[in-house]
Amino acid sequence: MLTLEQALRCHSLPRLEARMLLQHVRPGLTHARMIADPDLPLTEDEAECFKQLAQRRLQGEPMAYLLGEREFYGRCFRVSPAVLIPRPETEHLVEAALARLGLAPAQVVDLGCGSGAIAVTLALEAPAWQVQAVDLSPAALEVARGNAEQLGAVVHFHQGSWYQPLGGQEGFDLIVSNPPYIEQHDHHLAEGDVRFEPRMALTDEDDGLSCLREIIAGAPARLKTGGWLMLEHGFDQGNAVRQLLLAAGLQQVATLPDLAGLDRVSMGQLAG
Repeated sequence: MLTLEQALRCHSLPRLEARMLLQHVRPGLTHARMIADPDLPLTEDEAECFKQLAQRRLQGEPMAYLLGEREFYGRCFRVSPAVLIPRPETEHLVEAALARLGLAPAQVVDLGCGSGAIAVTLALEAPAWQVQAVDLSPAALEVARGNAEQLGAVVHFHQGSWYQPLGGQEGFDLIVSNPPYIEQHDHHLAEGDVRFEPRMALTDEDDGLSCLREIIAGAPARLKTGGWLMLEHGFDQGNAVRQLLLAAGLQQVATLPDLAGLDRVSMGQLAG
């Protein structure tokens, strides 16, 4: 029988990753128990499951997909290969929204919601907000709905492309989006975790700006006076996005950096 210590050593995985996979195949197994009882045997099923997960990780599959979850803004979100893995830099989008709108009642929509990380977080952090979320992918919406239910968030989900499923709705205090913004030939699409993520959520199969253009162009008709449009984008797209926001007639246009000091979130406000 394979013991915990043998499992930690038998694959060339970082010890932390191996430990996380072991805790996944045996729920309730703590780090303290692993240290105190390294000779604890795995069942045959557990050993086989661990072996398969370890092999997938060695082939580069993201830990978030292997574990089926990723933390975002202090909460655990379920993820699958149908959705992008939530990233820390996207938390800046949430922080910007909360800072500018406050907690008073507001009408909010998240376009291209993926796992629901942004929409669910906003609904939980600002319970007075009425939050809607849109995604083109039925599989992504299934994940997002599951996260909303599990975390107790009230979010109204719609299937479709950007504004289309919203019909004639307008008067939003906030439109927020983390759309596909990687240029179609960018080498990053073939590297690291991104290789395993849904391509349609990563690239517009164009210059990386087409989805941003569409969202920005449609925002003025949907925002109420004083409403905000906030967008995540690539580190090298800040200037282009600011120009698009200004061309759409939005004011208070600004870009916020991520923790690495790179342009990451741009926004504009519909003035009266």
